Amino acid sequence: MALMESPVCLIENTNGKLQVDQDAISFLMGLSQPVVVVAVVGLYRTGKSYLMNKLAGKKNGFALGATIQSKTKGIWMWALPHPTKPGHTLVLLDTEGLGDVEKGDQTNDAWIFSLAILLSSTLVYNSRGTIDNQALENLQYVTELTERIKVKSSSSASAEEIEDGADAQFVQFFPSFVWAVRDFTLELELDGRKVNEDQYLEHALSLRKGKDRKTLNYNLPRECIRNYFPSRRCFVFVTPASSENMPRLESMDERDLNPAFLNVTSSFCRYIFEESSVKTVKGGLPVTGRMLGHLAKTYVETIAKGNVPCLENAVLAMAQIENEAAVRDGLTVYQDGMKDLAFPVGIDEISKQHRHWDNLATKAFMSRSFKDEDGKYLKDLAEAITKHYSALLTENEEASERYCRQLLTDLSAPMAGKLQQGFYAKPGGYELYCGDHDNIVAQFRSQPNKGVKAEEVLEQFLKEKSVESNSILQADNKLTDQEKKIHEEKERAALLEQEKKAAEEKRLEMERTLQEERQSQEEKLRMMQDKMEEEMKKQREESERAIECKLLEQRDLLEKGFKEKADILNEEIRELREKSSSASSGNFFTNTLLPLLSHGLQTVSSIYQFKALKKGIGF
Repeated sequence: MALMESPVCLIENTNGKLQVDQDAISFLMGLSQPVVVVAVVGLYRTGKSYLMNKLAGKKNGFALGATIQSKTKGIWMWALPHPTKPGHTLVLLDTEGLGDVEKGDQTNDAWIFSLAILLSSTLVYNSRGTIDNQALENLQYVTELTERIKVKSSSSASAEEIEDGADAQFVQFFPSFVWAVRDFTLELELDGRKVNEDQYLEHALSLRKGKDRKTLNYNLPRECIRNYFPSRRCFVFVTPASSENMPRLESMDERDLNPAFLNVTSSFCRYIFEESSVKTVKGGLPVTGRMLGHLAKTYVETIAKGNVPCLENAVLAMAQIENEAAVRDGLTVYQDGMKDLAFPVGIDEISKQHRHWDNLATKAFMSRSFKDEDGKYLKDLAEAITKHYSALLTENEEASERYCRQLLTDLSAPMAGKLQQGFYAKPGGYELYCGDHDNIVAQFRSQPNKGVKAEEVLEQFLKEKSVESNSILQADNKLTDQEKKIHEEKERAALLEQEKKAAEEKRLEMERTLQEERQSQEEKLRMMQDKMEEEMKKQREESERAIECKLLEQRDLLEKGFKEKADILNEEIRELREKSSSASSGNFFTNTLLPLLSHGLQTVSSIYQFKALKKGIGF
């Protein structure tokens, strides 16, 4: 991947208006590796940028403010080779501090928070002090997520889903959640017993029983975090340095920092590197840098228009762009491969090359395409390749015909000279003519690489020479009338034999080509079936992870006496199980792959049948 020396602004925030930075998008568009996206959010001036720089393995990079002013505006991005996952890119997103008094715009903060969720595979929430009620109230944006993000478009969502608002599917598409508590000064104890950071977080997220407004308000942010982020971790950081040294934290040597702080920082980075997963979209499909660029652009443009970002719509828009590009990629592979053919070539060679490059073109298409559920783009590629192949077949035939005609003209030039000089106009001239004529045919047949029109052009040549041959035959006084009739019959039989030979050769060529095409289509079927089964597997795994998370949450609620809330989860779990069991590639195979195979064979067959009918060849 191209080296990104320092962070760049991905999403600009100017006077509350969000827009993507085109240079940053261009960088992502050139990145084909899967991305692990880690975003940090939190109140301004809480040290978010320091953690991002540590993940980047750099001392400097994201701006660390030494004053009370927020330094980061919008969302900044730093893309780096992943330190532990070869072939992957680590994308770090440092977001504008929430609650900036200079901005004073909570709506803008909510969109920054929502974008961080939409774009990341791991969300780090950075706060100071302790996880108390105030800290959770500062995370108010999590309670607004159903107003800021939609999983399904209005056209595809059911009435119940629109009415309920809170979509149970969020758990499938939201990032894992890490709470980083900075400047923590308390002991990790609950009721006199030692606890770890994760237990501390779960205790802070415990619900209270009751239905009064105060209890409901207390439970709301906690329920949202529990529902939307079932995968949760917590890290508590002691103060890294004395208060007088904090403003110059960026320039301080690590030897001067609190060892306990460095230990937690190391654990935090190790967890992010080892446990943060590749960003995925609906269906469990991994996101590349290029796809991340599409998503960022789509989400920001949607917000700028005053609409709510929709996961389904964004993925469909991205799929259309990527699938159209996949068709172009596949066609380019085919065209570039086939252009090396030097016409004329035999049918076996052009058919072999077609099959080879068609196979590679399909692989190139499938490596980039996704969510081509009705096979539209796959059909587009197949039709484009067939059209190009048909043009190549015609070009090859024309080249073969030109070559063979020119070859026969050159070979028959001496004979034409003799004819013009009257060499055959004498007794016994017909025998001399036949000898020269047969010699031309023998030389023509011995010439290699004549292409697919050789027998047909030879047939036409012999027909053209038959009038000339008959004139010489009739003028040869050495032959009796009976001998002349015998020679006429022999010549007619030879012409008929050549006609049959040309037709048979053409028929065999057609059969061989169709057989090659059938094998090619069957290979394509196998590749597509494997791809669909892999996509279905990812979809099932995605649903199973969501089910597992819901079951754990349900078990915890039951243990703590929240039976009513646990019962509500039953319906969500049932829906997820139904979707998981319905993830099958059978319909795709029946509705798309088999028709595609039939379409490909019919198209190629029709090309040859048309040509055969023109020649009167049975096929």
